[in-house]
Amino acid sequence: PDVDRLEHSFEIQFEGGGSEWICDPGNPLRVGGAFGDKSVLELPEYSAPKWLDAAPPRGGTREVALPSRGLAHDVPAVLWSAYGSDDDEELPLLVVHDGPEYDALASLTLFLDAMVQDGRLPPLRAALLAPVDRNESYAASAPYSRALALGLIPALHRMLPTTVTLGMGASLGGLAMLHCQRAHPGTFAGLYLQSSSFFHRVLDEQESGFERFQRVTSFVDSVLRAGAAAGPVPIVMTCGLIEENVENNRLMTRSLAAQGYDTRLVENRDGHTYVGWRDTFDPNLVDLVRRVLDGPASA
Repeated sequence: PDVDRLEHSFEIQFEGGGSEWICDPGNPLRVGGAFGDKSVLELPEYSAPKWLDAAPPRGGTREVALPSRGLAHDVPAVLWSAYGSDDDEELPLLVVHDGPEYDALASLTLFLDAMVQDGRLPPLRAALLAPVDRNESYAASAPYSRALALGLIPALHRMLPTTVTLGMGASLGGLAMLHCQRAHPGTFAGLYLQSSSFFHRVLDEQESGFERFQRVTSFVDSVLRAGAAAGPVPIVMTCGLIEENVENNRLMTRSLAAQGYDTRLVENRDGHTYVGWRDTFDPNLVDLVRRVLDGPASA
């Protein structure tokens, strides 16, 4: 396949019925994921990002629970601030869906620490939001988008003096970020969306068993059929070349660009994995933040 690395596992089917997924017993190389470890094959063309070897001074973190009247539960979050930043200083804020997993499996705050130390990013903050009920909240949910835009983010702004707010998410988390931006223009100044689940009735019939498939495809159709956007923002999308989502991400990229969004799609030689998402941070996440902060004239 058209990849430089490949995560895989084997399904053992038993004669008496039932099955079990295991890592490749002949391959000692493992990688963590949202659903447990997998074996990984790294081809000669693959090289991990150099920033993984950096040892920058680490920013501070603290755990909070964000209340929201629009949800049946608080939203746990980890708040990260760049090393040496002042609590009262107004800084850019990156709001991240599946944030704790992004940090554990894709080293997100290490990346931010390294970029700030190198001067490629200014001091900033990140709010790493946990999903709680992911398949419900992130699947084009109007109550969740309303709670995010009108409750969670204003609560973050009260806690964290903020200049501009950017959104970030992968898979359903990326879909939810775009859903919020469309329903509540002005919430985000830019979006970084990775392998987003922009399910399409024709392209993604294999996902039709997903309980919120109809709600997701209805939202995607509404975006694809829309005219010029109100308040378009810069968007960077990334997607693996062998992913089922790559075609719907290509379609969404073209549609958003036609509606006035400064939209760019980065296709990388990996699959639907946190490592694949991690490997696109540099330079693409840096470029998005710089574009938002520097304005259209520097784009």
